[in-house]
Amino acid sequence: MPHPLIPDLLQLAAPVASTLALDVREVRLHTHRIPLTLQVVVQRADGADINLDECAGLSGPLAEAIETSGLLTEAYVLEITSPGIGEELHDDRDFHSFRGFPVEVSFDDPKGLRTSLEGLLLERDATDVRLNQRGRIVRIPRDAVIGVRLVTPDGSA
Repeated sequence: MPHPLIPDLLQLAAPVASTLALDVREVRLHTHRIPLTLQVVVQRADGADINLDECAGLSGPLAEAIETSGLLTEAYVLEITSPGIGEELHDDRDFHSFRGFPVEVSFDDPKGLRTSLEGLLLERDATDVRLNQRGRIVRIPRDAVIGVRLVTPDGSA
């Protein structure tokens, strides 16, 4: 179960990141660490790779916004990071950027059983996700798809 502060932290982080032409992809709060760790996953709004200077540039303004908000009342570590391989594909930009890459698609089959297939991502459109499995095109109905994630060619994330 996600931490109850995640939606508020996401709402706080998004406009701060936007001023630097960055999009917040995810906010994670690791409460099992001492001090707790707030991890903010960002990428450039134009989809290009983010660099260390951009992560550092967001750190100060975001830390100031968090302090001003009073959302986190105990000591914490702020980590700004970028999405890496093994991450879920979410939006059209992701599916376009990673065409031809090996992916695993988790979905509910026609019998309602959860299953997954690996293959090279061809495309996602309004109705299907298409994979190339050893030269054979496989269509998975988009409404049955649970998630799509990048994998290494040997099948591990």
